[in-house]
Amino acid sequence: MGRFRRAIVVVCDGLGVGEAPDAAAFGDQGSDTLGHVLASRDVRIPHLKELGLGNLTPTYDGARNPRPAGAWGKMAERSAGKDTAAGHWEMTGLVTPIPFKVYAGGFPAEAVRLFEERIGRKVLGNKAASGTEILKELGEEHLRTGSPILYTSGDSVFQVAAHEELIPPDELYGICRIGYEIACLQYGVCRVIARPFVGTSPETFKRTPNRRDFPVPPGGPTLLDGLAAAGWPVFGVGKIEDIFTGRGISGAVHTKSDSDGIDQTVKAMDEVERGLIFTNLVDFDTLYGHRNDVSGYAANLELLDTRLPDVLARMREDDVFLLTADHGCDPSDVSTDHTRENVPLLVRGARVPPGRELGVRATFADLGATLAHNFDLPPLAAGTSFLKDLNP
Repeated sequence: MGRFRRAIVVVCDGLGVGEAPDAAAFGDQGSDTLGHVLASRDVRIPHLKELGLGNLTPTYDGARNPRPAGAWGKMAERSAGKDTAAGHWEMTGLVTPIPFKVYAGGFPAEAVRLFEERIGRKVLGNKAASGTEILKELGEEHLRTGSPILYTSGDSVFQVAAHEELIPPDELYGICRIGYEIACLQYGVCRVIARPFVGTSPETFKRTPNRRDFPVPPGGPTLLDGLAAAGWPVFGVGKIEDIFTGRGISGAVHTKSDSDGIDQTVKAMDEVERGLIFTNLVDFDTLYGHRNDVSGYAANLELLDTRLPDVLARMREDDVFLLTADHGCDPSDVSTDHTRENVPLLVRGARVPPGRELGVRATFADLGATLAHNFDLPPLAAGTSFLKDLNP
């Protein structure tokens, strides 16, 4: 079989497919994002079923397919965490052995003092909270005082929310870069996230698409670095550019929604002739998983399913399409945090044999190892290639 000249990887942020072997150590025993969403109602996802997505959940049998139209399996995480950055880095060959620090009780007083001193403003909050609930709680006080809202979660994040008319996004990004210098470089946090919002009251406050992530850079070489060194283009869609701090990225576009993410992926397929198109669809996680919105999550799955043919229709003979996730975010869970789950591994292409089962891979890095093998790159730090399993 000839190698693939172009790979399209779509990451459904937070689409777990059942508890990982070590889920109990993370307090996530029994989690199954996909299974619990599919069991909530008749979720119409014929194209995803065709790919074999319904075969992956251990708790729901109603979406199984005896012979998917491609290769199918799932992947377990080796990294010591369940956050977005570690998940994406691992799927590109870099395992994170030491977890980032989490400050579920709020950030230390000295860190907050340094932050306030540097930005010239006091902050509100400094606690773990839902991103929508903290706007209801503190949004009006923010408008009165001009104080940014600082909050975190069960993940390693330092989040700063501000109204766009009071602190415009570009100014907020500058504040978050200062936050990065303190929270990430001094206190071991993985990411600072800018959370702009609009509205005039708790009932109308709404976060905007102008979110930006400021994570620490990957701690070692990734697939993207290898592709760049070998002259292969890498085009990032959504927050991919942020997650990898621009490393190995030859072109990128931020997105306003998952539908826009598919639009931008399709546009990239029309313009990027070879290499890697790498897409993150964040709404599964941000809008539905973290908000315990099972019905919204189901509707977003249906949205993805209706848009999937737009992507597959543009596939060429030497393309490969891979659909996966970076962690779970079970909307039926008692918390609003990420969940430690296996993630899907669905592979489609004219050269990919139908019905080929890939099993449960020991690490997300198998995806990166496969693409490194395909593009004739040196082996990555972790992962085992399954490229031979894609032979007819």
